[in-house]
Amino acid sequence: MSQGLPAAGSVLQRSVAAPGNQPQPQPQVEGGRLREGRGVRGTGAPRGGEESPEDDDRKVRRREKNRVAAQRSRKKQTQKADKLHEEYECLEQENTMLRREIGKLTEELKHLTEALKEHEKMCPLLLCPLNFVPVPPRPDPVAGCLPR
Repeated sequence: MSQGLPAAGSVLQRSVAAPGNQPQPQPQVEGGRLREGRGVRGTGAPRGGEESPEDDDRKVRRREKNRVAAQRSRKKQTQKADKLHEEYECLEQENTMLRREIGKLTEELKHLTEALKEHEKMCPLLLCPLNFVPVPPRPDPVAGCLPR
C-alpha cells in the first residue's frame, strides 16, 4: 500500500465505487481559513493522492509554530504560578508578623490595665471626698480589643 492512499475496502473507496454516488469535496475550516479539495478530514491527504511538498512544508511550519506557542503558554503559566507562590509567601510572613504584634500589644494592654487599677486604688484624686464626679466602672478593655 502506498502512502496517502486509502486501504482496499475502506469507506472512501466504497463510497466512490457505488454507482451514482460521487463524493463532492466539502469545504473545511482549518485555523480560521476555508480549505477546499481535501479528502477525509484529519488525514491531510488531498483528493488525488500524495501530498505536495508545499503541503508538507506547510504542515511542518504549522506544527513548529504550534509547538513554540505551546512552550510559550506553558512558560507563561509557570511564571504566573511562581509569582502567586512568592506573593503567598510574602503574605504569610506579613500575617505572622502582624499576629506577633497583636500578641505584644495585647500584653501591653493587660499590663497598662493592671497598672491603672493599682493606681486607682491609691489615687488621691479619686479618694478625695470632695470629688463630686463619680467614676463609673469601666468594661474590660482587653475583651473589646481582641480579634474574634
